[in-house]
Amino acid sequence: MIKEHANKHANQQVYFVGGGIGSLAGAAFLVRDCDFPGPNIHILEEMNILGGSNDGAGNPDQGYVIRGGRMLNDEVYENTWDLLLSIPSLDDPHKSVREEIIAFDTAHPTHSKARLVNKEGEIEDVLSMGFDLADRIALAKMMVAPEAQMGKALINDWFGPHFFETNFWYMWATTFAFQPWHSAVEFKRYLVRFIHEFPRIQTLEGVTRTTYNQYDSIILPLQNYVAGHGVDFAMQCTVTDLDFTASADITVSKIHYVKGGVAGSIELAPDDLVIVTNGSMTEGYGLGSMTKAPSLNGKGSSWQLWDKIAAKKPGLGNPSAFDDHIQGSKWESFTVTCQDAKFFDLMEQFSRNQAGSGALVTFKDSSWFMSIVLAHQPHFRNQPEHVKVFWGYGLYPDNVGDYVRKRMSDCTGEEILTELLHHLKFDQDMAAIIQSANCIPCMMPFITAQFMPRALGDRPQVVPEGSTNLAFIGQFCEIPDDVVFTEEYSVRAARIAVYQLLGINKPVAPINQYQYDVRTLFNSFITSFR
Repeated sequence: MIKEHANKHANQQVYFVGGGIGSLAGAAFLVRDCDFPGPNIHILEEMNILGGSNDGAGNPDQGYVIRGGRMLNDEVYENTWDLLLSIPSLDDPHKSVREEIIAFDTAHPTHSKARLVNKEGEIEDVLSMGFDLADRIALAKMMVAPEAQMGKALINDWFGPHFFETNFWYMWATTFAFQPWHSAVEFKRYLVRFIHEFPRIQTLEGVTRTTYNQYDSIILPLQNYVAGHGVDFAMQCTVTDLDFTASADITVSKIHYVKGGVAGSIELAPDDLVIVTNGSMTEGYGLGSMTKAPSLNGKGSSWQLWDKIAAKKPGLGNPSAFDDHIQGSKWESFTVTCQDAKFFDLMEQFSRNQAGSGALVTFKDSSWFMSIVLAHQPHFRNQPEHVKVFWGYGLYPDNVGDYVRKRMSDCTGEEILTELLHHLKFDQDMAAIIQSANCIPCMMPFITAQFMPRALGDRPQVVPEGSTNLAFIGQFCEIPDDVVFTEEYSVRAARIAVYQLLGINKPVAPINQYQYDVRTLFNSFITSFR
């Protein structure tokens, strides 16, 4: 049977545009579930490294950078866990990546004791969600409202001012990076999909940790797996356009690209497939330094490609809903590399959490709406024992700081670290911490573009109606009921794309419907009245 499948696909090629987790997962599903020959799978990636937004790079001398962190979840990542059960660990080939994650997370459980900090530098009591009756009624109405009726409504169209001053909002918004002007539909999807997390949002016990950052813990093993099957990686290859046949259906006939400054094209055979990551959360990012603020950049090749092809054929979505609203989709993160344990010692004493056992610490009164998290150390494979790395971000980078009287977006890494240390009241140790630290800020113009208000059809279907060989994966395609800004969304989209384009009669792991579980509903109801 395997030989028949191999012969069937012997001359068929699959081209993935973009080298993020969606494309790597799609390649893995092809070789694992479809008996597809690895050398016939091609990943065309603009950068010189795979992983897309799942990044983690640097060294102790120049500093480490994580543009963003991903908080995984046992109950929600159905297809991700299925896939990672098939991927061998880099450290123990007899163990899968999924088993490795379970073992690490069991040994290092999350239970935050310092979720919110006020302007006095005091840890807030967050047992109560802080809702009033109007908040509870609005939440209940949103939970049952049909998406079609909600349209392009914003979150603040549904809730009054009081809601945005509750403990729930401070914790939920910073956990998932929501802003009041984001899509009410997406917010509703999160409430439904993560309803099981509602009763424990104050401790974030539901977070599933990886041993290292997600690049080291997930991307590298996944890349190693598909490379072992002969998958072809075309690095520093920018896809600039797709040609379509003149027929009424959606059939890609040619891929245009630039590699090494030289333009080229790929003529597609009738059976060849193209799977595109349309749009990017981290495209256009700009890095700063201890002495320099980061730049704010605009659209890059991923958005430009989607703009071009959406103008050619109906049914390929409306990228303008997501990539033309930088003021609503940007925020700024920062990664701090410490050459000693001084900050970590103070922070562990303050938060009553050892590094890796806590979660986001949010400064709820910060004008930047700033949060930080201390992961288990080491957070990078090449990180020396004496070096410590932590990550943070601010949701309001255009606001002026409370202590450093500048917009966060205009601040150097040293100024961002100074603002943070003032919020923590670590003034006495500030000079010593700054002297031994390297804070690298990162501005991301499209980091929550996927949360921008959208209409039906703005996100294309994974396999658009009428498509014969084109699919979309990543964070800007449409999967009913699932939530963007997660690893699972990209992995699920890749599995759908591969199975549907190849006509594979295998199930995609269904979405767990915890909103229908009586115990979960009861616990959530009780929590809302705390």
